[in-house]
Amino acid sequence: MLYANLLIGLREGLEATMIVIILAAYLKKTGRSHERPWLWGGVAAALAITVVSFLVLQFGTKTLTTQGQELIGGIASLVTVAMITWMLLWMSSTGKNMADELKGKLDAAIGPKAVFLVALLAVGREGIETILLVFDSITSDNVTPFIGLGIGVAIAVVLGVLMYRGAITINLRMFFKVVGILLVVVAAGILRYGITDLQEANVLPGLYTTLFDISGVLTPGTWYAALLEGMFNIVPAPTVLAFIGWAVYLVVAMWLFLRPSKKVPSSSEGSDAHSSTPTASSNA
Repeated sequence: MLYANLLIGLREGLEATMIVIILAAYLKKTGRSHERPWLWGGVAAALAITVVSFLVLQFGTKTLTTQGQELIGGIASLVTVAMITWMLLWMSSTGKNMADELKGKLDAAIGPKAVFLVALLAVGREGIETILLVFDSITSDNVTPFIGLGIGVAIAVVLGVLMYRGAITINLRMFFKVVGILLVVVAAGILRYGITDLQEANVLPGLYTTLFDISGVLTPGTWYAALLEGMFNIVPAPTVLAFIGWAVYLVVAMWLFLRPSKKVPSSSEGSDAHSSTPTASSNA
């Protein structure tokens, strides 16, 4: 899960970083730079809530039986898939207007407390999403997934700082599309993993009914088998039910994510419908 968590950390970390950048730039543009301590206070509070939530989820399942842990793992995997799906569909539609949404919230409630609350809620949401996506993959005897998450978040923060200082320019729409495609594949693999967990917990049937076995080609223990399983949860001998779930999700989710989104007229276009000149919008 090193690479899968790296992708999640990069995706969620960059979105959280972009939120902070947008809020900081907005305060500077409106002459409210003195309120930045409230912004950082909101970010710090959001990170604290994220850490506490992670610890509760991570260590709250350690007292369960093996079957109970498989059940919790399976349910957590399904929740993870649902969260990734919602996140990708949101970003492919309304997520493009993230800057306008954040600025609108600040405009509606001017003041230091508004800055704190917007930062807390916006960054906190990303933090809670992240722990729901990765907590089941991190165990006390295997910190590799945590390392992947940390690397992804670190890269995201560095990219965000460089963008804020104008050192680099990134096409965020293309960036999120590429990462989104990879995450659809990751989510399909997590779904397969979750179905298998539920089969091992005797919730779903067919644990010993495999669709195929390509262990001779994808030899367990080899670096390439570990790479495919770590990145996309692809295994050489999946069960029939798990493979069907993987294939159906992959096709449907990829289509939903890549389909052209319907264009919704902006408020400026609605108030000036006679104008033929399109209004430029910023991704940040």
